[in-house]
Amino acid sequence: MARKQPIIVGVAGGTGSGKTTIAQTIYTTLGPDLVAYIPHDAYYYDLSHLPPEERAQQNFDHPDSLETPLLIQHLQALREGKPVDIPIYDFATHTRRKETRRVTPKPIVLVEGILILVEPALRDLMDIKIFVDTDADIRFIRRLVRDINERGRTMESVINQYLNTVRTMHLEFVEPSKRYADIIIPEGGFNTVALDMVMARLRDMIQEEENTSSHAES
Repeated sequence: MARKQPIIVGVAGGTGSGKTTIAQTIYTTLGPDLVAYIPHDAYYYDLSHLPPEERAQQNFDHPDSLETPLLIQHLQALREGKPVDIPIYDFATHTRRKETRRVTPKPIVLVEGILILVEPALRDLMDIKIFVDTDADIRFIRRLVRDINERGRTMESVINQYLNTVRTMHLEFVEPSKRYADIIIPEGGFNTVALDMVMARLRDMIQEEENTSSHAES
């Protein structure tokens, strides 16, 4: 009997580009019965071994700051029909919580993050690769508001981090990874035409997978 493999969809883009909005729209529209959601941000390395002042000085926009090999293992397990327990990261303290979040295989596995198209081994697991492309000034404003309101940061710390690491890492890693995307969506979640096209394609792929499985079973 043929086993239905999940469709792995990657949503990348610079900080504040609207990639999370795109991912959440896909998740809420298709629903939790069809979509498993995995943010790359959950895989930041735990920094509890460092003093708090040193944690904040780390470069969180470099690929080495994320435990991508673990994410790859988790996606491979989901493809094999096995559940996984993904980390829960605390952005205020730059540490991983003791608890984890159980993710079970679904027809679509949605992976979202700024650097998911950088690592070839991770990229190769994806069936659809989306890059959300938004102007730098808009992205910075969104990040500033988010980090102050949701992550307990000060305006000065957000600006310093953006100038010291975020901007340079975007130019070095994130922007070049756009070349690997199958679909580039300008202006993030506000681009309803592109979103509708993505949703239609995902529904078609799910239907194709179901038809293939039904024929194999019969």
